[in-house]
Amino acid sequence: MELAVKGQKDAVKVNEQLFARPFSEPLVHQVVTAYLAGNRAGTKAQKSRSGVRGGGAKPWRQKGTGRARAGTIRSPLWRGGGVTFAATPRDHSQKVNRKMYRACMASIVSELHRQERLLVIKKFAVAKPKTKMFLTALKKAGLSNGLVVTAEVDENLHLASRNVPNIAVIDVDALNPLALVGAEKVLFTMDALAKFEERWA
Repeated sequence: MELAVKGQKDAVKVNEQLFARPFSEPLVHQVVTAYLAGNRAGTKAQKSRSGVRGGGAKPWRQKGTGRARAGTIRSPLWRGGGVTFAATPRDHSQKVNRKMYRACMASIVSELHRQERLLVIKKFAVAKPKTKMFLTALKKAGLSNGLVVTAEVDENLHLASRNVPNIAVIDVDALNPLALVGAEKVLFTMDALAKFEERWA
């Protein structure tokens, strides 16, 4: 199959398995959920009665005082005691095998292509890290809201795009399902498209 290149007469040939795959919502949902879960820190922690300092001695004898029996002053029932069900650091990551992840990426870009939200341009660059130059390049490419995908990290593009709302610049190596799903339109340079195809096909 072929994808039209903006500003060019000739179209670019792409792998049909990567850009003409049926959309699988359950698969995309599972992979995106796993991606979000993997980004969670999971570092929250509280102290249970065993983690709070002190409370080693029994505060008073078991019987004969008229008070309720107590074994430690660090009981969760006491002020200054531990937390009843204390939170502990945990790993939230979910396992997604390579085949599923690859199928998810193909499913998303195929759906973007079907909805005419996938754009291809020969080159997208700015000579200096200037926002004004970046906005001019965006206007020329016909993109006002979405994601720009480059083959490699471009420092000028990165710096020029930082203050532009609703636009993100990302290289192929950092491209992920969440970025693709959240973009209104996705603009690939021809070099980025070739690299993406080589990596995920």
